[in-house]
Amino acid sequence: MRHVIILSSILIIAIITASFLVSHSMTSNNTDETPFYVGVTFCGNTPAEAKLLIDKVKNYTNLFVLQSWTISNNETATTEICDYAVASGLNIIVNLGVNQTYDRVWTWQFPWLESAEQRYGDRFLGSYYDDEPAGIQVDYDWLNFFLNYSSYFEGRPHVSPLHQIFADLEDELANVTRPEPKDYDTEAAWFQRVFESNRGLNSLKASGIKTFTSDYLLYWFDYLGGYDVMLAQFGWNNSYIQDIALVRGAARMQNKSWGAIITWTYTEPPYLDSGEEIYNQMHTAYRAGAEYAIIFTHPQIGDSPYGTLTDEHFEALEKLWSEVAQNPRKTSESQAEVALVLPRNYGWGMRHPEDRIWGFWGPDEKSPQIWEISRKLLSQYGTRLDIVYDDPAFPVTGKYSQIYYWNQPV
Repeated sequence: MRHVIILSSILIIAIITASFLVSHSMTSNNTDETPFYVGVTFCGNTPAEAKLLIDKVKNYTNLFVLQSWTISNNETATTEICDYAVASGLNIIVNLGVNQTYDRVWTWQFPWLESAEQRYGDRFLGSYYDDEPAGIQVDYDWLNFFLNYSSYFEGRPHVSPLHQIFADLEDELANVTRPEPKDYDTEAAWFQRVFESNRGLNSLKASGIKTFTSDYLLYWFDYLGGYDVMLAQFGWNNSYIQDIALVRGAARMQNKSWGAIITWTYTEPPYLDSGEEIYNQMHTAYRAGAEYAIIFTHPQIGDSPYGTLTDEHFEALEKLWSEVAQNPRKTSESQAEVALVLPRNYGWGMRHPEDRIWGFWGPDEKSPQIWEISRKLLSQYGTRLDIVYDDPAFPVTGKYSQIYYWNQPV
């Protein structure tokens, strides 16, 4: 911590107090009792590297996210790292890759996750599974993919669940070589069928293992697909205030949990934003009700053993840890007062006026109206605004003191 401590007894009290307040729910009547976890990912290659990072952050974090492709293929290394993290007082989220017939099939991974709660107790928070499902949907070049590869799936149903999905939705989708689906509702249904066919995600849900992933848009539809926790990616020069509005609104309406993961601002070193800006982003997310604030640490830069993290990023984590302990958030500030309601199944990325809709369409006649009203409301309300969708399964009435619809004047 960066403040000066004069007496050793004061230091001891501060550390104990900080650990208790951050690791456990707040108990004051006017504070938010939602637990808060702050930490880093590990994307390195060896247990020794993981232990260095754990030792570096264990005094001012309470969460360690194992997110290494190399380690996810090594049961012994996975166990060694998780044992060490938990023994160091940290909670863990574990990413062991995906379980799909066209990628790889889990052998030891799923039994390991099933036994993790017994081995680690409440310190095992859940499984980080897959990544950016909605982002891939919006940004991937599906038109050329289906034009070039649709014939590959014919007669090979074992290759991918996509083949069966298209067969099941033949009436709605015609055939996979058509340039675009019929409409937004059809595409939203297709997106949900992809989740329904995901054997790994379904296995985790059936076993009661909490599921995490991160994305940078359309969190509402990721939740509909079955995820318990969405981590909004803060980065890419997108508006993290808008990300908060979208992910928190989706979580509130669907009774899910949310957090933030700090990702790249740059596509080359130093990748991450400054320590001061990252502190501001994590602090804003915390005040807005996030349950998780995590820094993504891939890749390694030079000979640093800590991935993308530098001293200023560690200082940002320390500062946040101290702030959470000393100034618990209030219930009144962690929930939005105002909601903006978007059209049903309107899968528009909302990152800029020309963003894509469901990965197949450009902006339509609704997009300028939505862009204009969302800019005004975000400017006016900031983190007091949620952005949700018109969905009869999740009625917005009674949830907010003020409700705006996308097509009404402000």
